[in-house]
Amino acid sequence: MTQLILASGSPRRKELLEQIGLAFTVKVSHADETIPSGITPEEAVMHLASVKAAAVAKNDEDHFVIGADTVVVLDGEILGKPSDRQEAKEMLQRLSGRTHAVCTGVAVRHKGSECSFYEKTNVTFWKLTEEEINGYLDTGEPFDKAGAYGIQGAGAIFVKKIDGDYFSVVGLPISSLYRQLKQMGWQGTAFFFPS
Repeated sequence: MTQLILASGSPRRKELLEQIGLAFTVKVSHADETIPSGITPEEAVMHLASVKAAAVAKNDEDHFVIGADTVVVLDGEILGKPSDRQEAKEMLQRLSGRTHAVCTGVAVRHKGSECSFYEKTNVTFWKLTEEEINGYLDTGEPFDKAGAYGIQGAGAIFVKKIDGDYFSVVGLPISSLYRQLKQMGWQGTAFFFPS
């Protein structure tokens, strides 16, 4: 069976693929993740996903290589991972009581061809208190997350509602990815749990 390779070191993406029982290996891309100027957030996540997939696929063209990238978007601005506590606090204050978009781009490469797509999900936060924000910052969870929160972790208490794919917010739209792999000719299956 043709192997699946996840070109990402994200533990959340790894967990999502494991959740549906795919057999895969992880190879971190170490690609340049600079976003070109003048492109939309949707174009940015597909570009970065493509760069990651291409960096790994150059040594593994016979396999299906999956690259992905996720950003949080508020007022047209991409909110990446906060550089420190103060920036994380400012992000959470901005997200408080408002709806923002989470865009996850995915690129799949196989034998020199590539297909990329993105999922966009709207997430609405409750109005957050200073105490809630500071308490969340104390957990340490926000600092490696785009937009300074993790919906699958303690940050879940901030979420009033979502409109779209929950798993895309976590970091990988697994249902869309599975269907894309099948369209590209991947012969594997989900629910494969090696003993």
